Amino acid sequence: MRLVTFVPKPGASPRVGLVREGNRVADLAAVGGKPPFDAADMISLIAAGDRALAWLRDVAAKAKETVPLERVRLAAPIPRPRKNVFCVGWNYLDHFEEGAKSRTQKVDLPEHPAFFSKAATAVTGPYDAIPFDATASEKIDWEVELGVIIGPGGRNISDAAAMKHVFGYTVINDVSARDLQRRHNQWFKGKSLDGSCPTGPWIATADEISDPGDLRLTTRVNGVVKQDSNTSCMYFKLPRIIAELSLGLTLEAGDIIATGTPSGVGYARTPPEFLKPGDVLETEIVGLGLLRNRIGG
Repeated sequence: MRLVTFVPKPGASPRVGLVREGNRVADLAAVGGKPPFDAADMISLIAAGDRALAWLRDVAAKAKETVPLERVRLAAPIPRPRKNVFCVGWNYLDHFEEGAKSRTQKVDLPEHPAFFSKAATAVTGPYDAIPFDATASEKIDWEVELGVIIGPGGRNISDAAAMKHVFGYTVINDVSARDLQRRHNQWFKGKSLDGSCPTGPWIATADEISDPGDLRLTTRVNGVVKQDSNTSCMYFKLPRIIAELSLGLTLEAGDIIATGTPSGVGYARTPPEFLKPGDVLETEIVGLGLLRNRIGG
């Protein structure tokens, strides 16, 4: 199943929908029957777990009243996460190596996943504009990533049990302000500008994706391919990421994990390339979805 948060018309409140027939959406608050979750809140649906999924299969799948996706505005599937977005750095060897030339000191390959986070206020919709504020940064870069959505929460999750805690998957671009990243000598600030985490266009439930370890992911800027890789190239695989992140740290329903980016980012190019107002950034994971975001409106 593919689940969206959408606004049916200007001024209306967001609600959760089920994508039907590839390009139509059913409003879960209007399909008949009382859902075991708040039909205006994706996190509520995720937290309801198997009860929600069973209801969706039994009731929502039979919904007759649907509207075309192009007639609604899609928000990020989880418009405002309850926590920062968890992120994994240096999780593709080619990206680690392409960044080596810009590091002032030699850094060895990590023995454990390198975690950081993006502020919850960075999350924006799959087709929303990405703000460009030259007073904050003029070195805005792209990073396509597979997003993992946690379902059943837990702490000290084992590698073997990790995938049972995945509700679904989404597409993320970890848009990054490289000058801020360098200026502050850490990743958080440069990764957390408002609107710097386009996400969506939907959450595909875990049963929708047969092998999340074999998905082609690409970035295009103004139609030109900049990144083209596969999640099979991840250095740390999903079970290891979830297990290490949950060590002593409780993961909860609706938590989002961005799992790292491959090579082809702008700052590592010769000469370096950065996004500018008017550029169109497309982020795609084949079989999962496409984001299309204009820079600066």
